[in-house]
Amino acid sequence: MKKRTEMQRVDIYTRITDKILDDLSNGVRPWVQPWRASNMEGRVTRPLRHNGLPYSGMNVLLLWSEGIARGFSSPMWVTFKQALQLGAAVRKGESGATVVFASRFSKTESDGRGGEIEREIPFLKAYTVFNVAQIDGLPDRYYQSAPPVTDPVDRIEHADRFFRNTGAYIRHGGDRAFFSPATDHIQMPFVESFRDAASYVATLSHEATHWTAPAHRVGRDLSRYSKDRSERAREELIAELGSCFLCADLGIVPELEPRPDHASYLQSWLQVLSDDKRAIFAAAAHAQRAVAYLHSLQPAAAEEREAA
Repeated sequence: MKKRTEMQRVDIYTRITDKILDDLSNGVRPWVQPWRASNMEGRVTRPLRHNGLPYSGMNVLLLWSEGIARGFSSPMWVTFKQALQLGAAVRKGESGATVVFASRFSKTESDGRGGEIEREIPFLKAYTVFNVAQIDGLPDRYYQSAPPVTDPVDRIEHADRFFRNTGAYIRHGGDRAFFSPATDHIQMPFVESFRDAASYVATLSHEATHWTAPAHRVGRDLSRYSKDRSERAREELIAELGSCFLCADLGIVPELEPRPDHASYLQSWLQVLSDDKRAIFAAAAHAQRAVAYLHSLQPAAAEEREAA
C-alpha cells in the first residue's frame, strides 16, 4: 500500500512537470499564457474556489494553464461534490482539471533503541475540479460577468502604494532591473523606459520577489546565485512565478514577452525541471510565500493582526 501511494505521488509530480516541460520546449511559459487571452484582458485574477477564496501556489499555474487552453473566461472552479451540494451538475462528457493538495501526517516509528519517534511525512494528493462553464444549475452568482475594469491609472496607483508599503528601498536609473543583496536595494529603470506602466509593475514585482529572500524576511538562500547556474535558474523561476501571482493580486496585466535576461533562462529551466520533477512545485511554494510576505506588509494586514 505504501509503495503504491509513493508511486501515485511521484506520478503526479511527473505528469504535471512533463506538461510544463512540453510548453517550455515550445517556447511557451505556461504561467504567462493567461495574459494573452483577450477575454481576460484587464481583469486578471487568480483562480477561485467555489467560495470565492483564491487558489495558491502550484494550483494557480495548473488552473491558469487549463483555463486558457480550454477558453474558459470564468476564474471559478468547483469539485463534482460541491456542484451537487449547490444543486447543480457537471455536464455529461465534461473532463475536469487536476489540482493538488499538499499536507503531512505523523507516523510513529521505532528509534532502534527500544523507544519511539514521531516522523512527519509529506504527501501530495490530486483531485479534480470543473470550471463553472462546465456546470449547469449553479446559483446565478456563479455565472455573473466579471466586474467592470477599474481605471488603469487607478490600478497603477494602487500598485505604487503596495510597493511603498513594503518598505523596500527602490532606486531608479540605468537600464537594468535587479535586486542587490549586498546593499538590500531594488534597482529599476525609470518607468518611462518601459513599454507601459503595467510592464514596469511586472518587472518590479519580479524584483520584489527577489527582495523577500534574505533571512530576516522569508529566508531563501541566495549565496550560490552568482556561482551556480542551476541555483540561479531556480531563483529566477521563483521570481517569475512571484511576479505573475502578485500582478494577478494587483489586477495588473503584465508584459507579454519575457525580458531578454530572463528569456536566457529558458534552457536552464528545462534542465532543472527535467532533472527534478518536484522543482516547479518547490518554486511555486517559494513564490507563494514571497507574495504572502509582501501582502503581510500592507496596512490592512497589520490591522487584522492587531485585531486578532
